[in-house]
Amino acid sequence: MSNTSGTEPQTPLNELAGEYVLGTLSVQQRIEVERRLPHEPALQAAVDAWEERLLPLTAMAEPQTPPPRLWARIERSLDDLLAPQQAVIRDVQSWWNNLSIWRGLAGAGLAASLVLGMTLLTQSRSTPAPSYLVVLVAPQDKAPGWVVQASNSQEIQLIPLSVTEVPADKALEFWTKGDDWHGPVSLGLVKPGQSLHVPLDKLPPLQPNQLFELTLEQATGSPIGKPTGPIQFIGRAVKVI
Repeated sequence: MSNTSGTEPQTPLNELAGEYVLGTLSVQQRIEVERRLPHEPALQAAVDAWEERLLPLTAMAEPQTPPPRLWARIERSLDDLLAPQQAVIRDVQSWWNNLSIWRGLAGAGLAASLVLGMTLLTQSRSTPAPSYLVVLVAPQDKAPGWVVQASNSQEIQLIPLSVTEVPADKALEFWTKGDDWHGPVSLGLVKPGQSLHVPLDKLPPLQPNQLFELTLEQATGSPIGKPTGPIQFIGRAVKVI
C-alpha cells in the first residue's frame, strides 16, 4: 500500500491498519486485528487515523441508483431464504425443533440475504456460485456467527463471521440433520475463528432445509455421538442456484 499522506512512514503496524480499514485483509487476518485492537493502543490509533483519512473520500463518489432488476433479484433472494424457515416448526422432536429458536430464524433472513450477496459478488466469473447457503445464527440474539456454503453436494465450507469465545475445557462440535434422517450426524470439532472444509462423501447429498448447528460439548466432543450441550449457532440450508 502506498503512503497517501506523503509524510507518515509506512510501518508494518500502519500498513496493517490501512489494509484493515480498506477491507483487503483475509477473514482470518481481520479477526486477528479485531482481537488485538482492545489491547494495543498504537494499533487502534493507526486504525482511527486511517478511518479519518479515508472517510472524506466517500463524498467524492456520486450516488448511484440501482437498476430495477437488482431490486427484483434481492426480493427473490429474500423470498427463497424466508420460505424454508417458515417450515421449521414441523417434526417437533426434542430440542432439534425448539419453537423459541425457529421463531427467530425468520428474522435472520435479511442477514442471510446480505451475506449471500457478498458471497456471490466476490466469486470469480470462472467459479460457480455455491449451490447451498446456510447462515448460522445465535439462538439468543439471532446474530449471524458462521456461514456454511457448498459448491457441490459432497463438500461444504464453514466460514466464521466473528470470533466465538469457547471455555478452555469445552469445544464447538458441528452437526447436520436432513428432514428424513433418524438423527443428527457429527461433522467434527470446530476451532473458533477458523474456516473448515468438511467432506460429505459418507452422507446423503445436501438437501434444501437441511439443519446445521454448532453445540458446546466436552473438549473431546460429545461422548454419545449426539448433541449434549447448548446450541451456540443454528440454521437451515437454502438452495441458491
